[in-house]
Amino acid sequence: MRSTLLLLLLPCVALPQHADINRGKQLFVKNCSACHGDTAKGGRGPDLTSGQWKHGGSDEDILRNFVKGIPGTQMPAIPLPEADAKLIVGFLRWIGGESAKDTLTGDVALGRQLFFGAAQCSQCHMFGGRGGIVGNDLTDVRSRHNAKGLAEAMQAPVKRVEARHKSGTMLRGVKKNEDTFTLHLMDDQSKWHFLAKQDYSLQEAESPHSSLTAKQRDDLLAFLVKAPPVYDAPAEWKPAADFNVTFQRLLNASAEPQNWLTYWGDLRGTHSSGLRQITPANVSSLKSQWTYQLGGATVETTPIVVDGMMFVTGPLNDATALDAQTGLPIWQYKRRLPAVAGHCTVMTNRGLAVFGDRLYMATLDTRLVALDAKSGNVIWDVEVDDYTKGFSITHAPLVVDGRIIVGVTSGECALAGFVDAFDAKTGKKLWRTYSTPQPGDPNRKTWEPEKSADYGGSPTWTTGTYDVETDTLFWATGNPGPDYEGTVRLGDNLYSCSVLALDAKTGRLKWWFQFTPHDVHDWDGNQTPVLIDGVVRGQKRKLLVTAQRNSFYYVLDRITGEFLAGQAFAKQTWAKGLDDKGRPILLPNTTPTPEGNYVCPDAAGGTNWGSPSYDAATNSFLVSVREACATYTSAIKPPVPGQGYTGGGQEVDLKVGTPGAVRALDATTGAQRWNFPLHIGSSTTGVLATAGGVVFASSNDGNLIALNSRTGKYLWHYYTGAKIIASPMAYAVQGEQYVAIASQSAIFVFALP
Repeated sequence: MRSTLLLLLLPCVALPQHADINRGKQLFVKNCSACHGDTAKGGRGPDLTSGQWKHGGSDEDILRNFVKGIPGTQMPAIPLPEADAKLIVGFLRWIGGESAKDTLTGDVALGRQLFFGAAQCSQCHMFGGRGGIVGNDLTDVRSRHNAKGLAEAMQAPVKRVEARHKSGTMLRGVKKNEDTFTLHLMDDQSKWHFLAKQDYSLQEAESPHSSLTAKQRDDLLAFLVKAPPVYDAPAEWKPAADFNVTFQRLLNASAEPQNWLTYWGDLRGTHSSGLRQITPANVSSLKSQWTYQLGGATVETTPIVVDGMMFVTGPLNDATALDAQTGLPIWQYKRRLPAVAGHCTVMTNRGLAVFGDRLYMATLDTRLVALDAKSGNVIWDVEVDDYTKGFSITHAPLVVDGRIIVGVTSGECALAGFVDAFDAKTGKKLWRTYSTPQPGDPNRKTWEPEKSADYGGSPTWTTGTYDVETDTLFWATGNPGPDYEGTVRLGDNLYSCSVLALDAKTGRLKWWFQFTPHDVHDWDGNQTPVLIDGVVRGQKRKLLVTAQRNSFYYVLDRITGEFLAGQAFAKQTWAKGLDDKGRPILLPNTTPTPEGNYVCPDAAGGTNWGSPSYDAATNSFLVSVREACATYTSAIKPPVPGQGYTGGGQEVDLKVGTPGAVRALDATTGAQRWNFPLHIGSSTTGVLATAGGVVFASSNDGNLIALNSRTGKYLWHYYTGAKIIASPMAYAVQGEQYVAIASQSAIFVFALP
């Protein structure tokens, strides 16, 4: 059944009794008629009798929209008691003429056979992760539209567009998006075309659906309404010919600098761009090209860009595909999140991974979702762990040769972290490696008592990096728990505040290096493990370099984990330095106590998860720095998984404030090369080096800044109007270089005029 069906069927409820209908109508008129009219047929607000529910049509969805409102629309929150809201739902079901779904007479099994067989519905539509993408995904069709409307759509003609270019060439397909200037069209081969309307003459055309008997329509309807919406990825996966990001492309990401194929830009974590169109000589001419509003107040995403399509995430696990040249949305994925443990995490999402023709997103409700990159349709959705325990995931996944790698937040709620690998095709879990020693591991003795390792934190909440030569995955871990009270977990507390070198195929631990043994200041080790090659002490080495939250810079041999060099890169008062093995030499009176001890840096650290950048042209490690101090206190509290377990806190020294800088370090020694001061420092903003000799940095006060990569000299800045908690990136479309940054609720994109 080749169609462009836009209908999504609403699950119906049993009709209320007559008295309930009257009471529901009274409540509706009192609370809703000013916008929707007394008969719910619409006014300033939309018609609520059509069975078409843009923001979800289940009872739960409608109740939520009544009571909490719909962000980004004029629908306000209406503080109704739940019983009254249910009566209004019943009234709307009745006035819309909806009948219970169990009155449908069709055969679900026969309907499934028709959908994926003779009726040819799956050539255009998906159900449960299988089928085509020219038409809409019908998996959750029941949640938006009613059976009557869906039955009518089955018999309605299919609308298409014929677009004739000035040159005479013709395109035919389905209109997906349109504004005054642009038309997004998908042809019958599922290929996108982004058309400037001024260059085309457009004409609508119609074609009939497949001819079905009344019995076949009933069977299809029963399938779409009654079949469980379970995702069942196809056994065979052949990525689209016009969109296929192979693992080889990810390994050689530097060969296509017009794209940004991973969270870090490459698998080595360098977060740098090979584009050179923007230079110190012309960067002052940069102009804003477009802005896209994602909604929410904590947009921290780093976009993925593939061949002119940009993919971004919002704070609550929404995802959007954009035309990277114009910013126009191509598709949107909206996730319905349950009540996650917000006290155990940060309510945000930092990005996606791409592989084949799929995108992968890890969610706040601790799931891993595979989306079709060209349509946003869900292919599969699997549980990583039980979110009700307090786990969540905020980082972008990492793709390693057909495996999707994710970690979790677990540092503040008496949980223990882990790293998981999933099969990219099916979502099957392949392996799990815990980030605290399990029973039988000799390093469990670094926790005293050993049981404290079971709720010892060591979260794995940032994206790792990968070395193809040794097939090694490098993943960083965070603070031990409780954060500030170390007397209940004596010892080094492995593998917290460390980088783990894991066999990518099995998850086996090859080696580890701990940056802050027995951390009691919440200095997570979750900073980027950047992989470079360099010369140390006259010898060529395969290196892992990282600037840590504890204000020290480290140079390790990534083959063995051997410490090679290190020094402080930001203000710190807790250690005299690092010994020959890289272990900090502690200073006295720096451990939190009930009375408090004053230490630099504060818990946010000298840097944090904001992306550093490696500039190969200058062998510089570029990092955003924040130099604050705090008084740390401790308190003993018994651990309860899922509840706060910090064991104290900190009070930032307001007299010192939070000054910051963008700092360039010698990548193989950590020695400072140049420093650009910032009025307000941030350890969560990032830096981007480009081959054109320009470094882009973001600042807490909302500025995107351009500096000379060799000297740190100021070149240009743009005030976005809101706080930035993200890292800049670069890409190109049709030979033109762009720079993008997320700021508060939007994506800003810049280019030369």
